[in-house]
Amino acid sequence: MPRTLAIGDIHGCVIALRTLAEYVPFDTDDMVITLGDYVDRGPDSAGVLDWLIEREANGRLVAIRGNHDEMMLGARQFGGGSWLACGGDMTLESYKHDGQFGTVDDVPTAHWEFLESKCRLYYETESHLFTHGTPVSDVAIADQPAFSLLWNFWDSPAPHCSGKVMVCGHSSQESGRLLSIGHAICIDTGAGSGGWLTRLDVESGEYWQADDDGRTRNGVL
Repeated sequence: MPRTLAIGDIHGCVIALRTLAEYVPFDTDDMVITLGDYVDRGPDSAGVLDWLIEREANGRLVAIRGNHDEMMLGARQFGGGSWLACGGDMTLESYKHDGQFGTVDDVPTAHWEFLESKCRLYYETESHLFTHGTPVSDVAIADQPAFSLLWNFWDSPAPHCSGKVMVCGHSSQESGRLLSIGHAICIDTGAGSGGWLTRLDVESGEYWQADDDGRTRNGVL
C-alpha cells in the first residue's frame, strides 16, 4: 500500500537523504512530501536538488518551500549578502567548478525552476497539513500569510482550526528526536547542523533517520 512519507529539513545533506532511500527504499507510489530547506549549511545542496528533481520525474513528490529556499531565490534577484551569512556560502560551494567558488550564475536552470515553480507553501490531505514553518492556528491554511508558513517557529502551537494534524519543519530539535504533541509534529531534527534527517510515515507513526556519516536509526512516535 502506498505510504505518505514526510521528510524534514534536508539542508544540503544528500548523503543522509540517499542513505534513507537505501535504508528503507521509497516505492514509486509512495507520496513523498519534503518540508523545505533543501539548501544551505550542508555540503551538497546541488546534489539534494538533483535528487528531488529525479524523484519528481520518476515518482510522487510534493515539495514545500522553506525559508532558506526562499532566501536563495531572493539572492538571485536582489543579491545574496544575508543569504550567504545564513549558509548560502555552502550552497554556492556545491556549485563550484574547476576549483572556482560557485556563483548564482552556476546554478542550473532546472534548479531555479524547481525552487520557483515546483515548490509550494503548504500541502493538505484529508487528515494532515504539511508546512515548513508553523501556521497560525486560527487561520485557514489557504489564508495563511506566506511569512507564517516560511518563518514561524514552533511555540507550543494550539490545534489548527481545520482539526487536522500539522506536520512541519523549521524548528530544529537539537535532541535529534521528533517533537510531537498529538495535533502537531515537528520533524526538523538538525540535518545540516550535525544532526539527523528524518522521514516519517504519517499514517503509521514509524520514522527513520540518517545522518551524513551514513548512520541510521528508526522508531515509532
